[in-house]
Amino acid sequence: MINPKLQDALNEQMKNEFFSAYLYMAMAGYFQSEDLPGFASWMRVQALEEMTHGEKFFKFTCDAGGRTELRPIDGPQNTFKSPLDAFEFGLKHELFVTDRIGKLMDLSRKEGHHAAQIMLQWFVTEQVEEEASFSLIIRKLKRVEGDGRGLLLLDQELAARVFVPPTAAA
Repeated sequence: MINPKLQDALNEQMKNEFFSAYLYMAMAGYFQSEDLPGFASWMRVQALEEMTHGEKFFKFTCDAGGRTELRPIDGPQNTFKSPLDAFEFGLKHELFVTDRIGKLMDLSRKEGHHAAQIMLQWFVTEQVEEEASFSLIIRKLKRVEGDGRGLLLLDQELAARVFVPPTAAA
């Protein structure tokens, strides 16, 4: 059984994950409007990943005997100064999510909820990957800054990303 304090925190993180999907779809729209379909595709894949993350919180809360609560999601930022600005904003958001996951892990330890700790460990590892992905693209964008050909090559590279749903065990 899950206690009310942990249930509330899990529901809040579920909202954060769904907001992340919403944010990355907004970024996909920005990139599409900038004629960067590879960047847009990368962000759509990112949004799909975030939807599955929200679903993980939903399923876990239900399985743990808790009650899910879908909360209002604020509208995300829709415009950016440049592709670099968008990815720096995305990294800042991922750092926020990492902080929230860490605090949720701390709470699950304090409350002695071992199953939540095990589930959250997947997210701890996932956040390392998320931050690394955004950071690498930021470094590449800085490297090609001002070079339209480099930006188009990076656009082609990012178009190759495909959505791979996590396994049921993950």
